[in-house]
Amino acid sequence: MKHDKSARGMTLIELLVVVAIVAILASIAYPGYSSFVRRANRTDATKTLQMAAQSLERCYSRSFKYPACNVSGTVMNNGSTMQTPNALYKITFAIPDNQDYTLTAVAIAAPQTSDSQCTVFTLSSAGAQAAQDNNGNNATKACWGSN
Repeated sequence: MKHDKSARGMTLIELLVVVAIVAILASIAYPGYSSFVRRANRTDATKTLQMAAQSLERCYSRSFKYPACNVSGTVMNNGSTMQTPNALYKITFAIPDNQDYTLTAVAIAAPQTSDSQCTVFTLSSAGAQAAQDNNGNNATKACWGSN
């Protein structure tokens, strides 16, 4: 039986070269992909803050106060909390009086817990949006901008 040299399979060296190339491509692509996922997931915080603020404003238009307003089926008062729909952030309601509130979103689940650029989101009754990075620096434009 004659063996045809052109019918051979891949050598171990060829296989290792292919694996090395795939590993290099993955090491380049994965950080970019992870960053994209974190940026996209920020909308879980920003949109939930905006929806909660809209619920508080609707309640205020009826009762002229923010405490004891219904947000997503739960009565919210000073210190009340809720999770965002994707359970990536915890929203805390600071309602010190009948006419003011500040909503704060903090990451509680991966991959958002590793988002060092946008660590804390806030939205106030005056409509002021703010965000901080993990060093406490202002990151409002990057975090509330295009998500």
